[in-house]
Amino acid sequence: MPSDTLILACIHLPLVLWAVLAYVFTGSALMDVHKRLDFLRFNGELLVIAAIKLICGGLLTVVSFGLFELIGINVEPFFEKYILAFGLPAVPILGAYLVQSNPQLVKMIAPVVAKIFTPLVIVMLIVYLIAVVYSGKDPYNDREFLLLFNVLLIGVMALVFFSISADPHNSTSKSGHYLLLALTGITIIVNAIALSAILFRISEWGLTPNRMAVMGSNVLMLLHLCLLTYQLFQSVKEKFISSRVEIAIARYLPIYLVWALIVIFIFPLLFHFQ
Repeated sequence: MPSDTLILACIHLPLVLWAVLAYVFTGSALMDVHKRLDFLRFNGELLVIAAIKLICGGLLTVVSFGLFELIGINVEPFFEKYILAFGLPAVPILGAYLVQSNPQLVKMIAPVVAKIFTPLVIVMLIVYLIAVVYSGKDPYNDREFLLLFNVLLIGVMALVFFSISADPHNSTSKSGHYLLLALTGITIIVNAIALSAILFRISEWGLTPNRMAVMGSNVLMLLHLCLLTYQLFQSVKEKFISSRVEIAIARYLPIYLVWALIVIFIFPLLFHFQ
C-alpha cells in the first residue's frame, strides 16, 4: 500500500523546486519583494506563451494527421515517438527564451489576457456555485469532488496573483479594480466552502495526512486572500492598485514554501510514514 506522506511529499516537491528556480531567477535576492514580483510576472508570461505554443502545436498536429490520412499514411506513431516526446518538454524552454528575448511583446499580451479572463472566471465561479447547489453535489461527502474543488481554488488563486502582478505600471482601470476585488471575494467563498468541507471530514472520519495537508493549504490561502482583499479594498478607494497589494502577494509567498517543507519533511515523521 503506497504511503500517503510519500505521495504528499512528491506533490509538494515541485513547489520547493519552483522556489529554487525563483532563487536562481532573482540572483539570490529572494528577500527583495520587487524581485519576487518580477518572478511572478515571468511565470505568468511564460504560461501565456506556452499556452499559445501548445495551441499552435495542436493545430499543426491535427492538420498533419488529416493531410497524411488523405494519402493513406498513418503518422500517429511517428508523432508520438518523436514529435510529442521532444516537443512537449521543449515548450517551457522555448517559452522562457521568448519571454526573455522579447520582453516588450510578451508584456503587452499578458495584461490583456488577465483583463479578458478575470471577468470570465468571475462569471464561471458564480454560475458554478449556483450549479453546485442545484446539482446536489457537495464536497462534504464526495472526496473526488472536494479534490476538484481545491484544484479549482488553486487555479483561481493563480489567476488572482497573475491579474494583480501582470501590470507593473498599475494602470488598471477603475472597473478593473472592482473586478479584482470581486474575484478575490468570490475566491474567499470558494475557499471557505472547501475549508469547511475538510473540517467536516476531519470531524467525521478523523485526521489523516491528506486531510491535514489540504486543511493547512486552505487556511494559508484563505488568510492570503483576506489580506489581498483588504489591500484591494483600500486601493479601490485610492483609485489605483497600490504597491501594498503587490507587496502583500510577494511577502506571503515564503509561507507557502515553509508549509511545503513541513509536508515533505515533518509529515512523514509526524504520521510515522503512514
